[in-house]
Amino acid sequence: MPPHPVVQAIIDLSAGAIGGAACVFSGQPLDTAKVKMQTFPTLYRGFVHCLVSTYKQVGMRGLYRGTTPALMANIAENSVLFMSYGFCQQVIRFAAGLHREAVLSDMQKACAGSVASIFSSLVLCPTELVKCRLQAMHEMETSGRIAKSHNTVWSVVKSIMRNEGPQGFFQGLTTTIAREVPGYFCFFGAYELCRTGFADYMQCDKDDIGVAPIVFSGGFGGACLWLVVYPMDCVKSRIQVMSMTGKQAGFFKTFMTIARSEGVRALYSGLTPTMVRTFPANGALFLGYEASRKLMMKQFDS
Repeated sequence: MPPHPVVQAIIDLSAGAIGGAACVFSGQPLDTAKVKMQTFPTLYRGFVHCLVSTYKQVGMRGLYRGTTPALMANIAENSVLFMSYGFCQQVIRFAAGLHREAVLSDMQKACAGSVASIFSSLVLCPTELVKCRLQAMHEMETSGRIAKSHNTVWSVVKSIMRNEGPQGFFQGLTTTIAREVPGYFCFFGAYELCRTGFADYMQCDKDDIGVAPIVFSGGFGGACLWLVVYPMDCVKSRIQVMSMTGKQAGFFKTFMTIARSEGVRALYSGLTPTMVRTFPANGALFLGYEASRKLMMKQFDS
């Protein structure tokens, strides 16, 4: 028999947290390169130059700077995302007049993922703000934009509380939601379509396609997400990092300023490490989620 809705929510939340942790450990150095290149597009020739420069300046720890808030961000985001994803699927079943166990189409699942991302944005924005600031701290100090850098999560959190107040943690929230809603429609839609393709080809159930197809489907979903929303993510990173120096303009003004003064290409700074990272990171995310969820759901099989 299916588990109680509360138990189902706990399973989805736990599986999402496991997937989020796997995502961070498999892609953090490339995420660091992405944020640095988004914030300082003229400083690095490419993502390899960015990785090498960071390693020379501050060592290996520089590539993993922001891992703690990244873990917090990904675990918080993905646990809430996948828990909300399960809940939003039930809402769509109700709206479409389907029974509770009905199988949704890939497009219906994409819609559920898109709505679920609004809830995950609320927990993602504060933790991602701290992560982005830590990742770009060295460049902010050496460029003279800030007098003193903060090297720990706690020092960044204290600085935000002291200088900006609690609302400071939600710098870039509008941009985060603007990025997440279309992004996760593409993310879940591409993931489910890809899994359906593998299941049809292998003539088996979508849950039984195996490790490699799940990893590829997750990577494909991540690639579709980033190709659609990358300029919005660039604007978000710029707002969150540059707001250290004082009040930062909103999404539209920041977007237009970057496009006019630096060119449209600047909005795609750091896309290469993002696309390189997306297959291992999002593959690990969905593998961690699907495998752990399947294991937990087995306990309720009659």
